Amino acid sequence: MAPVISRFVAPALVPLVALALSPAPALAGDGAAKDGKAKAAELVPVGEPVSCIMPSQLRSTRVIDDQTIDFEMNNGTVYRNRLSHRCPGLKMEERFAYKISTSQLCSVDIITVLQSFGGGLSQGASCGLGTFQKVEKPGQKMEKPGQKMEKPGK
Repeated sequence: MAPVISRFVAPALVPLVALALSPAPALAGDGAAKDGKAKAAELVPVGEPVSCIMPSQLRSTRVIDDQTIDFEMNNGTVYRNRLSHRCPGLKMEERFAYKISTSQLCSVDIITVLQSFGGGLSQGASCGLGTFQKVEKPGQKMEKPGQKMEKPGK
């Protein structure tokens, strides 16, 4: 599988499959951090957790804190991954890399925080992923292919 490399990767990090889909922290104050956590808190678990997701179907990621990452898929489904332990620097940097040995990103895989350093990136802490829990806004029902959603009041 050919590596997917983010626009932020320094030459020394090219062997890693980099994922930096979250925007760089642009002077975000405490208000922005609280707003992100508030939006994350609005989501509730749905169904049983899964061990793996398909990176080819990944649209974006959102780092919630040093232990939680939301993975949004192309179809709008969001999977929340609660890392097995706190990953130092993850929330501050809001970018990480991973290397996969199969076609899936799984709970046994490791992410590496990408730290800004001297105009480039360097490797920070490496941390194990947890399981991927599907999350939704309360009352939200995902539309299945071929199924039309009923409009309220009809």
